[in-house]
Amino acid sequence: MDYFSSNFKLGILGGGQLGKMMLYETRKWDIFTKVLDNAAEAPGRMSCNEFVQGSLLDFDTVYNFGRDVDVLTIEIENVNLDALEKLEAEGVKVFPQPKALRIIQNKAKQKLFYIDNNIPTADFQRFAYLSEIEDCIENGALQLPFIWKVAQFGYDGQGVKVVRSLEDLKGLPAGECIAETMIPFKNELAVIVSRNSKGEIKTYPVVEMEFHPEANQVEYVICPARIEDRVAEKARSLALNVAEKIGLTGLLAVEMFQTKDDEILVNEVAPRPHNSGHYSIEASYTNQFEQHIRSILGLPLGSTDSKVAGVMVNLVGAEGYTGNVVYENISEIMAMEGVTPHIYGKAQTRPFRKMGHVTIVNNDLAKARAIAQKVKETIQVISK
Repeated sequence: MDYFSSNFKLGILGGGQLGKMMLYETRKWDIFTKVLDNAAEAPGRMSCNEFVQGSLLDFDTVYNFGRDVDVLTIEIENVNLDALEKLEAEGVKVFPQPKALRIIQNKAKQKLFYIDNNIPTADFQRFAYLSEIEDCIENGALQLPFIWKVAQFGYDGQGVKVVRSLEDLKGLPAGECIAETMIPFKNELAVIVSRNSKGEIKTYPVVEMEFHPEANQVEYVICPARIEDRVAEKARSLALNVAEKIGLTGLLAVEMFQTKDDEILVNEVAPRPHNSGHYSIEASYTNQFEQHIRSILGLPLGSTDSKVAGVMVNLVGAEGYTGNVVYENISEIMAMEGVTPHIYGKAQTRPFRKMGHVTIVNNDLAKARAIAQKVKETIQVISK
């Protein structure tokens, strides 16, 4: 099929920041794109050829959107899978495949998949209702503390909480959830695996993630991870195993824990470009968004090697500010060596909302990390 400057049409479910950055690559190659998003002023609206506003979870909206595209992909996994399955049955190429999304979309099913396939992961219990957790704690069948996760539709730290007492359960959604054993880990790591529709597969280098203690969001992504080669190889091998077992076409971001004993456990996965791969726009030979497009179109995969060390800093809304966004001191960070800001195009900020990111590249990883710290301390995402 001729994808470039042709009648080929690529559909993308979701026009948020991931969709926007994916569209940089389709514009580079003159691929016609059609985007569906809930928001009228979605960040990706300015970059696509055709935009449709509507719910990603509504069957008719997703089905009708996908009927006239040749390939359909996602920037977020919270989409109507019944519609995707019907489109796939009618001949639309859907990547990642709905079968894989069925496993990933629900965190309880995802964890059961790991157990069934002998993939190391933290111990957990599955609950249909939040009230069952309280009963288990009172009966001694569940020990505090643990990690509570909503089973469906959690993202960006939403739907995750450390539970240290019964009081911490108050205000949480009442539906299906899991309780995970807390892992005393050394590092949180991630590996992005790319797999094209012809079965070619590659992994990006292992990255290290530093999280905000309150928001459960990544603050820094460091590439390469500051770990021993043998541990990195173990992490890449495990990520490949997960990707091959799930069998999806596209990108799979595999988040992992490195334990005190240097064992690697899978935390969770995302079937799309991921926050842990944003550094690749400046630091890699082939960035993750281009690689995703290559994967779903069956094109040869690009090199996943890094040209230079990279650190990413997430820009999130400052606490105490809600309203029209202002990026304070952005010119100051742009004066720093190797610094590139990415602004997502969200007009409204609120506490911990992802508003952009900054990549810092340097031949010396320690210098890149030090500059990243200055960036974090200098720029402020506030409101008027």
